[in-house]
Amino acid sequence: MSTTTFDIPSSVHCDTAELLARVHAIGKGVLAVHAGSVDSEGRFPAESIQALREAELLSAYVPTEFGGMGLDVAQTAKVCEALGHYCGSSAMIYAMHCIQVACLVHHAQHSEFFRDYLRQLVDEQLLIASATTEIGTGGDLLSSVCSVQVEGDRFTLTKKAPVISYGEYADDVLITCRRHADAPAGDQVLVLARRGSFTMEPLSTWDTLGFRGTCSSGFTLTSEGPIDHIVPAPFAEILSQTMHPYSHVVWGSLWTGIAADAVHRARSYVQAEARKTPGEVPISAVRLAETDLLLQEMRNNVRALAHEYREILGADGGDSMHGFGFSIRTNNVKVSCSQRIVEIVGRALLICGISGYRNDSKFSLGRHLRDAYGCALMVNNDRITKLNATMLLAHREGL
Repeated sequence: MSTTTFDIPSSVHCDTAELLARVHAIGKGVLAVHAGSVDSEGRFPAESIQALREAELLSAYVPTEFGGMGLDVAQTAKVCEALGHYCGSSAMIYAMHCIQVACLVHHAQHSEFFRDYLRQLVDEQLLIASATTEIGTGGDLLSSVCSVQVEGDRFTLTKKAPVISYGEYADDVLITCRRHADAPAGDQVLVLARRGSFTMEPLSTWDTLGFRGTCSSGFTLTSEGPIDHIVPAPFAEILSQTMHPYSHVVWGSLWTGIAADAVHRARSYVQAEARKTPGEVPISAVRLAETDLLLQEMRNNVRALAHEYREILGADGGDSMHGFGFSIRTNNVKVSCSQRIVEIVGRALLICGISGYRNDSKFSLGRHLRDAYGCALMVNNDRITKLNATMLLAHREGL
């Protein structure tokens, strides 16, 4: 059993309501304004990320001792949900950046270099991308083909990644690779590649149904740098204790935000219809009530996981994550949310009818629906369900 002690943001008296009001203001004033062109043009949401930088939200999860906001995972999840109301691609980029920050906050603070890096992240509001998938591994994050080559106090590496979300626009990239050339595929480390120390040769483009603004093209990434850019903790530990649960919390949260905006548009449509026949409750209002119930279930499911994960981080340094129970619950939330968002947006579309189907309508739900179908493919639900089936065979209740 691991004896890892997590370095998590210390508890702060953050006025969450005030913070979320600021986030919603950015969402309405920036994200929503550009969401249409980001989607139609498949372009990086530069305006949104700049607004988040100016609000210092890229360092929201960094502990206060390094100058960050010191938000906990549940608070960060609420920010992701709020952003999801306005632009799915922008919210996804923010969530994926927060995952990388969490990996460094939880597992790299014992390194002087990474402590300094966290301060720089706060000062410069650096955007961090991730290169974890690799051609030849079949999507298995716990396996790498490439390896880090160390000579003296320097490293070099080359990785063929089929997907690096917003890689062209990131300041830095966290890369998984084998510990050395003779290491087995599962003996991995996480390496920070700094802007100016890596090159990316295109492997594939990103012309997709949804989440078009994440610009998740494929690249051959080559990097070099000092060996202190290698995160000290084994990647298997980082994945199980941080990347896996944190990802599903923030992904589920932003998906909830997308679903909530779909319900909001459906509610506005029903209210407009109700004003046409005063004193009568339109049949679409019944559908709206049923859809709102599904949204509440989805939101509660994600928040329950966020609070459980926060308690685990604060109470036992992650020991509770070594049993199958927490992993199964985490996977269930991901699968459930990725299915529920499609159902909720689909119901909202039925409520709005042709007004929701049109791209030129204020009730348009095309972008929401296309984004929704991408959720089940981010770590494919079939892979997750098969893993849960395996774990359930060995799981003991209560763990």
